[in-house]
Amino acid sequence: MTTRARTTTVTWSEANARRLDRQFLSGVASAATGGGDTVAGAVAAMLGAHAQVLSAAELSVGLRTPGVTRTHVRTSLWSDRTLVKTFGPRGTVHLLPAADLPMWTGALSAVPAGTSPFSRDARMTPDQVEEVLAAVSDALTGAELTVDELSAEVIARTGPWAGDPVMPAFQGMWPRWRQVLHLAGHRGALRYAPNRGRKATYTRPGVTPLPAPEATALLAGRYLHAYGPATPAHFARWLAAPRGWAAGLFEELAGAGAIERVEFENCGPAWVATGDTLFPSAPPHGVRLLPYFDAFAIASRPRERLCPGAASGRALAGGQAGNFPVLLVDGTVAGVWHQRRSGKRIAVTVEPLSAGTLDAARLRELEGQVERLGSVMEGVATLTVGQVDVGGHA
Repeated sequence: MTTRARTTTVTWSEANARRLDRQFLSGVASAATGGGDTVAGAVAAMLGAHAQVLSAAELSVGLRTPGVTRTHVRTSLWSDRTLVKTFGPRGTVHLLPAADLPMWTGALSAVPAGTSPFSRDARMTPDQVEEVLAAVSDALTGAELTVDELSAEVIARTGPWAGDPVMPAFQGMWPRWRQVLHLAGHRGALRYAPNRGRKATYTRPGVTPLPAPEATALLAGRYLHAYGPATPAHFARWLAAPRGWAAGLFEELAGAGAIERVEFENCGPAWVATGDTLFPSAPPHGVRLLPYFDAFAIASRPRERLCPGAASGRALAGGQAGNFPVLLVDGTVAGVWHQRRSGKRIAVTVEPLSAGTLDAARLRELEGQVERLGSVMEGVATLTVGQVDVGGHA
């Protein structure tokens, strides 16, 4: 695929094609990405794999990395330790490259806290937050604890107030201190350890966060490389950061000459890393399946261009991406899909959103994607083209 410099307006097609390249979703690996030949390399290019549902993260990584299965991802996570499972952007569980953890913890801990979603009587004071974070770090040093064991240690180190059941949970109330569990991950005081039976455990990663200015500049540059052109508002939404803070960061980076402004079709002024103005000349092409909360679907904006027409109502949930696995056709969301596993058998149902979406050539590509899905998940996958009748995140 040829590239050309763009110094005026970057079209949606150009931006979308470059993002797909850099996400290893186009079949053309850009030399600037460093290659998608390792698990950690693919996760680094994605800027983290959403892992609230670990199987979805395994599939996100495997579909980008030739020959990789879910076992390779688990080995990278629990044995080789080239990946870390922790709280990443938006306070959600992600797989992150271990080598990038100083950047992530330095940057995430620098993001200003937003308004607390908890009632006034459930909130913690700033001093209590710091006390809990110190207790978590101390309790997890050299230990692997379940959340109940960690809770007992935190309460013992702080006081009964930390254990007050004030947080609405799935089947009851959680103790007060757990509202900053994700913040412990952002500070580098906590990461996931291997499960103990069916229970998750946590330990301390032993990482030294980069200084905030260095870390935030590095993360913003990585984001623009992967998902640019982008506006400060796009970056803020992706990171769940205040818009004013993101705008100030971009202003500082522009003043330092680290980023440059371009015009982005239908978005107005947007930003790329300085000198990173080469874009593919050919439009996106090909069929891809993306699982729940795939990084490409979450980060690509403007979202109405990625999910046009019927895709907006069918593939998004209240305007938010990620709740539905999606079918990409030529870089655009053109359907949803669902998988149902029974032993080694994986039944995949794909629902195109319009007639004629899957001609004979695209159907063959889709069959290849389903076969690859089966390989990644270490099963045998079969394809049915038909209606998906399950809700989001099912």
